[in-house]
Amino acid sequence: MVINFVSFYSKLLVKNPDDIKVEINNIDEGLDEITIYAKNEDVGKLIGKEGRMINSIKTVISGCKAKGGRNYRVNVKASS
Repeated sequence: MVINFVSFYSKLLVKNPDDIKVEINNIDEGLDEITIYAKNEDVGKLIGKEGRMINSIKTVISGCKAKGGRNYRVNVKASS
């Protein structure tokens, strides 16, 4: 559910939606790490001015914590 939201929303924000790749890794018993891979030119769009866009994504994801009881960490990385 969370990975589908992040993938869909990220593709709406960027210039090259076909290059978006989202991975989720289990870090700890209660923590998952979500990594969004995008082209260099799209990384800034995902982060936004002063981190506002990525913070809004994190805020929506934190609502999933209440339902599933898991914590999420979100990273944006440039793909090659």
